[in-house]
Amino acid sequence: MKVAVIGGYGPSLINFRGSMLCAMKDAGHEVYGIAPEDSPDVPARLAAMGINYVPAPIRRTGMNPVRDLATVYSLFKILRKIKPDAVLSYTIKPVIYGSLAAKMAGVPSIFSMITGLGYAFGETSGKRAILFQLVKAMYRCGLATNNGVMFQNPDDRNLFVELGIIGRNKRTVITNGSGVDLGHFCTMPIKRDAPVFLCISRLLKEKGVREFAQASIVLKKKYPEAQFRLVGPHDPGPDSISEKVIAEWKAAGVDCVGPVDDVRDELENCSVYVLPSYREGTPRSVLEAMSTGRAIVTTDAPGCRETVIDGENGFMVPVKDVPALKRAMEKFITSPELITTMGGKSCDLAAHKYDVNKVNTTIMNAMGL
Repeated sequence: MKVAVIGGYGPSLINFRGSMLCAMKDAGHEVYGIAPEDSPDVPARLAAMGINYVPAPIRRTGMNPVRDLATVYSLFKILRKIKPDAVLSYTIKPVIYGSLAAKMAGVPSIFSMITGLGYAFGETSGKRAILFQLVKAMYRCGLATNNGVMFQNPDDRNLFVELGIIGRNKRTVITNGSGVDLGHFCTMPIKRDAPVFLCISRLLKEKGVREFAQASIVLKKKYPEAQFRLVGPHDPGPDSISEKVIAEWKAAGVDCVGPVDDVRDELENCSVYVLPSYREGTPRSVLEAMSTGRAIVTTDAPGCRETVIDGENGFMVPVKDVPALKRAMEKFITSPELITTMGGKSCDLAAHKYDVNKVNTTIMNAMGL
C-alpha cells in the first residue's frame, strides 16, 4: 500500500514519527512524509530511511483564511498526485486541512492522531473563547472525514466526544503516546550525590515552566547544593515566557540552558525529571526520562497522569500548584533513596506500556497496515 503521513513540522517526521515510518516501510508499504520545508536536512535523512519526502506549505501558527485555503489546495494536489491508499495526519493543521484534502483527493482511508490540544484548548473563556469555538468547529469538520481517530490518552478522547467534535460511534484508538525507543533511551545510572532536577520543554506557560522555576527558586535557597535545570527553546507566541523573565530565573539559580541536540546527556546527569504541564497528549520527554530510569514529578492533568503511579515511580501534583510541586520535589532531597527506587519503577512502566514497537503496532493495526 501507499501511505502518506502529514505533519506540521519537518523534523518531527524523524524525531517523533521516524520509528513509525520505518515500521510501515518494513511492513512492505511505500511511505511518504509530507511536511513544511523548515529544516534543510530532513529530505536527506528521510531518504536514508527509505521514506519519500514531499514538501507542503503548512504554517505551524496563525490563522489566515486565504492562506489556509491555499494549504488545503496544495495538500489536495500532492495527495492527488501520490494517490495514497491511506493518510495519517498529526498536529492541528495537518489533521484539519490534511483530512479535508484527503477527502477531496478520494483517499480511501483517512486517519488522524491527536497528539495534544494546544493553546486553543488551554482557556475556553474570555478572548480565547472565540478561538476555542473556531478550532472546535474546524476539528469537527476535518475529523468527520476520518475512518478513525487516534488519541494519546483517554481524557482527550472523552473531551472530543463530550464537545461533539466526534460522534460517540466514531472509531477511536488509544495509542499510549508516540512511544519511546527503549534501546535509544536506555537505563542510565544516577551520577550525582546532590540531586539534579530537570525539566525539558519549550518555554511556554502552559508547559508549567513558570511553576517549575518558582518551586526551584524556593528550593535553591534552602538547598543550595541542589541543581535545577530548564532545557528548551524560547518559543515566540502568545503563551511564551519573555526573555526578561528567563533572565530573572537564571539570576535566582535556575540553569536555563536553551535547546540541546541530544537530551540523553541531560537525562544522564539528572536525578529527577519534572514536567508540571497543564495538559499533554502524552509527554514524550517524560517517557524518555522514564526509560532512562528517572523518577517523575508531573501534574494530575490529561496525558501527564497516565505516566505516573503516584507514590511508586514519582509524584503527581495539582496543576498550577507551586507549593505542592515544591513539596514533591523536596521529598527527593530529604529522602534521596526515592530517586533510585522510583526511577526503577519508571523504567518498568516505560517497558510495559510505552515501548515504541507496541505503539507502532497499535497504530498500524488501526490503519489496516
